[in-house]
Amino acid sequence: MTEKVYVIHENEEWTVHLFRRLEELGVPYEDWFTDAGSVDLTNEPPQGVFYNRMSASSHTRGHRFAPEMAEAKIAWLERHNRRVVNGSRALRLEVSKVNQYMALDAAGIRTPKTVAVSGKEQLLAAASAFEGESFITKHNRAGKGLGVRLFHSLEALEEYVGGGEFDESVDGITLLQQYIQAPEPFITRCEFVGGKFLYAVQVDTSEGFELCPADACRLEDISCPADGASETRPKFQIIEGFDDPIIAKYERFLEENGIEVAGIEFIQNADGELFTYDVNTNTNYNADAEAESGTYGMLELAKYLENQRQNLATFAK
Repeated sequence: MTEKVYVIHENEEWTVHLFRRLEELGVPYEDWFTDAGSVDLTNEPPQGVFYNRMSASSHTRGHRFAPEMAEAKIAWLERHNRRVVNGSRALRLEVSKVNQYMALDAAGIRTPKTVAVSGKEQLLAAASAFEGESFITKHNRAGKGLGVRLFHSLEALEEYVGGGEFDESVDGITLLQQYIQAPEPFITRCEFVGGKFLYAVQVDTSEGFELCPADACRLEDISCPADGASETRPKFQIIEGFDDPIIAKYERFLEENGIEVAGIEFIQNADGELFTYDVNTNTNYNADAEAESGTYGMLELAKYLENQRQNLATFAK
């Protein structure tokens, strides 16, 4: 068959491992790097499988409108009934935590108390809802922990907002969110391929909130957790035999929202209550953690894309 796998993305460092796995399996693919460009809507797209791995943090790499361009391409593909893995609904959730939280809430999945705010004065006013408790700020369109800061008082927030370090979200919406104090400094990230659970990884948060698992993070920031927490405890560690009722809820959530590939993060408080706070449809995997466990996310993803390519005739019907 002549059909290819087309990968829609804006970050070459995050696709190199996927391309290598596709090549190992002999899967024909085409790199659809998406930033500036054009789409002739009067033409029909090629036949094939189109995998969207557009990132909410694209603007940090100088690709401010890459998600919007990806949305245009995906709308074109879906109009012509092409097989899109992580289509328009997935992209909508990738670039907006508000949309994520509303979708999670609709699926009966608990999220932290959150207030969405536009404007500095409005941010300070809205923070009164958290008076007497710790809270964090984060960007609505984010990724890599963008805009995440911890505050223990309204005065601290006022100083931050009025100072020169205030970092506004690229879409103008900042989130105020309940701070969940975990008994130990780690969160759990659950990886899914084909809408099915692959593995869970424990992520050490003792050094901060930037939790990008990609190996390329080592090049982007010397404090990126991919470097490892210490000599004795790795930053990322796959949890063997992880089995929790939340997995079934996550799989239903992914199915309901047309998401096939994702990493979903949660944290538990001292009472064991579980709060889900992030859905990554542009998921990456940590090489050291995978080598230790013998499970490889990009390999499973490449196999899944090839399976979808082989089943194109069935999809067309």
